Amino acid sequence: YKMAGDSRFPDVDTDGSEKSEEMEIVVNVGGVRQVFYGDNLNQYPETRLAELVNCLSGGYDSIFSLCDDYDPGKREFYFDRDPDAFKCIIEVYYFGEIHMKKGICPICFKNEMEFWKVDLKFLDDCCKAHLSEKKEELEEIARRVQLILDDLGVDASESRWKRCQKCIWKFLEKPESSYPARVIAVLSFLFILISSVVMCVGTIPDLQVVDAEGNRMEHPTLDSIETACIGWFTMEYVLRLISSPNKLHFALSFMNIVDVLAILPFYVSLTLTHLGAKLMELSNVQQAVQALRIMRIARIFKLARHSSGLQTLTYALKRSFKELGLLLMYLAVGIFVFSALGYTMEQSHPETLFKSIPQSFWWAIITMTTVGYGDIYPKTTLGKLNAAISFLCGVIAIALPIHPIINNFVRYYNKQRVLETAAKHELELMELNSAEGKAAGSRSELEDLSREGKEGPFYSSRIKVSHSDTFIHLLSEEKHYRTRLQSCK
Repeated sequence: YKMAGDSRFPDVDTDGSEKSEEMEIVVNVGGVRQVFYGDNLNQYPETRLAELVNCLSGGYDSIFSLCDDYDPGKREFYFDRDPDAFKCIIEVYYFGEIHMKKGICPICFKNEMEFWKVDLKFLDDCCKAHLSEKKEELEEIARRVQLILDDLGVDASESRWKRCQKCIWKFLEKPESSYPARVIAVLSFLFILISSVVMCVGTIPDLQVVDAEGNRMEHPTLDSIETACIGWFTMEYVLRLISSPNKLHFALSFMNIVDVLAILPFYVSLTLTHLGAKLMELSNVQQAVQALRIMRIARIFKLARHSSGLQTLTYALKRSFKELGLLLMYLAVGIFVFSALGYTMEQSHPETLFKSIPQSFWWAIITMTTVGYGDIYPKTTLGKLNAAISFLCGVIAIALPIHPIINNFVRYYNKQRVLETAAKHELELMELNSAEGKAAGSRSELEDLSREGKEGPFYSSRIKVSHSDTFIHLLSEEKHYRTRLQSCK
């Protein structure tokens, strides 16, 4: 750096004779030279480039507080920054807005804007959305890493009950935490499958039995299996509820509501069977029990808890509400138009099957969705032509929104894979940093011991201690390793 008073460099011009508006400065960013004029830079006086215009009168201390190097002969300021990002940032002086070029990391670009002291409000909305998406990804990575660190770490200040709660929660909610947890997840998955199979098999007439009143009911063996499955589901839900860190959030979660709907019909039907007969007619009780038993189908959705593919599909459909709405709108318009045309064209035929426009809605639905049951079909030539056109329009209406929905699914699936990989890389980096810090500490201890001449049994015991500690405790104690993620956010 060129310091003040150095005879090799001329003094900075401090007479103020040259107006800042007419001043021409040269900025060299990463080897790329740019020439600016004071009148353009002073439009945004709080930015770093605008401060360069007036920093010459403050001496070299003022200059080097703003740039990395300065050539007084050429009046050229040097910056060791990203030139590609700088080319985008200087657009604010000419167009009043900034667009981020493709291929630039949004977080790095945000840091560059902060260095040049340009407010984020000048960033275009499309680029802000990209930046927000990247920040959300980093926050998700940090959240996943923190969850893993919380699982690895053990807080000695917590009570025994709190530690037991955490152990049960990991045991039931995180199959990847241990081998027994994976066994419990597999057992839960098998109970769901067995319960679903029993529900289906119980409706086969040959496997049903007849009670004293002559009504068919499920076989007692299947009923016992169903009871065992419900007992498992109940015990699992109660343990998860007791061990959950936030019980209100747990109770209102969608998947936990599904669990309740899968368990509740059994107990309600059991209550109605034993107590309802005293309060209402037996036929009404049986009808209510049958209606509740149908609700057992909700337990099939419990498979989503153990299937990342089903979870990805659910999130992709949630992100595709707009495309699904367009699909339903296209079909609704087509159904209304072609059902009305079909009813009108078929009125001339004496054996027409189109009795009314609302009845024709069913024909239009099964035609446009290419199902074609054949219960309602046109008999006139114009009606058949209308059916052919409705069939083609239905194929087009369904095919158009499908591609964005598939893209949303693939994008979300790939994003989850990337986030999982990034979280693993962060943990590997933290493990590496902790190991390096530990090795450096061990080397310093060995050097101190050798200088002091402390050799023998005590010396060997210090070596063993330095190599026996695992990185797990360091991950839970050294919180500063997460500052890199926090700085990115």
